[in-house]
Amino acid sequence: MKRSILITLAIAAALSCTACGSTDSGTTSRRKFASAETTTAAPTEAAASAYEESTTEAASEEVTTTAETTSSEEETTTAAAVETTTAEAAPAGGEAPAEDVIKTEAPSPEDADYAPAPAKHDIAGITYIQGALIANKTYSLPADFAPGLDPTCENQFYKMTNDASKQGLYIYFASGFRSYEYQSQIYNNYVARDGQAVADTYSARPGHSEHQSGLAIDVNSIDDSFALTPEAKWLADHCHEYGFILRYPQGKEDITGYQYESWHVRYVGTDLSYAIRNSGLTMEEYFGIDSKYKD
Repeated sequence: MKRSILITLAIAAALSCTACGSTDSGTTSRRKFASAETTTAAPTEAAASAYEESTTEAASEEVTTTAETTSSEEETTTAAAVETTTAEAAPAGGEAPAEDVIKTEAPSPEDADYAPAPAKHDIAGITYIQGALIANKTYSLPADFAPGLDPTCENQFYKMTNDASKQGLYIYFASGFRSYEYQSQIYNNYVARDGQAVADTYSARPGHSEHQSGLAIDVNSIDDSFALTPEAKWLADHCHEYGFILRYPQGKEDITGYQYESWHVRYVGTDLSYAIRNSGLTMEEYFGIDSKYKD
């Protein structure tokens, strides 16, 4: 009897333990996860060391990969920038643009770049100084003097414009020889519009115009806008190499008697054009003369 009771109690105890495990399985499971989380958060020294090494290596690999990628991208970007800069700096043919060299030494008569002085006219009433024809407010030309455009002046002009075109510039003939009668019409129209005092600052009275000499040429747009163009700069820098001078330079209005004309060149030949250009003087200053009307 006593043995039977003990057996019964043992069976009941076993059944009770089994029921407890089944009922608390969720709690036990959560505790195991909590324990695992705690272990991960505070691992043993060995595990921490392994974890740190693993993490460091992974981070190192990421940094290395990122650095390599960044370096590669920078190299690609740099290479692209160099190619772009080179492409922008070089013309379509792939060659570097030629340096714009301004010549200061006059060529000798044997050189291909030599431009002879214009032909002289043995006519009364024309003033020459050191072989150069002078036409300004002080020195006039006879009313019947009509030589037309000087052939050497014309040839040198088109040689100059051809060389300018090789630099991508467009310089073209706008006005050349003008007769006494035609200049009279032009001048009188300006006087009627602006008055004589103003007209005298930018237009020559008949008989005093360089255009009547056949040695002066106006290029492109005959107004102040031309001064802002690359053609005007090139013309000022290089016209002397073809025997021309910029006749009415900026800041010399009181000396030449006329306003700045970036478009007006005068042919004198390379012997004189280099000398005047290198001196930095106007024709009036170079020869020691003035340019003033008598009345």
